[in-house]
Amino acid sequence: MDELIKRITEKTGISEDQARSAVNTVAGFLKEKLPAPLAGQVDNVLGGAGGMTDKLGDAASKIGNMFGKS
Repeated sequence: MDELIKRITEKTGISEDQARSAVNTVAGFLKEKLPAPLAGQVDNVLGGAGGMTDKLGDAASKIGNMFGKS
């Protein structure tokens, strides 16, 4: 999760605390909405397993671009 938080702060310009809060909010949302077998994998993905951190970082970059950060 630390890698994702770092990438979000770099791409969006928000603070580390704000990025951590955003990641935790999204993770909680996903755990609530996804079927149980998939929800259980959210922490694995955020922990670096599953190779999703690059895709999540790319999403953070796009969000940053929406707010004028690059």
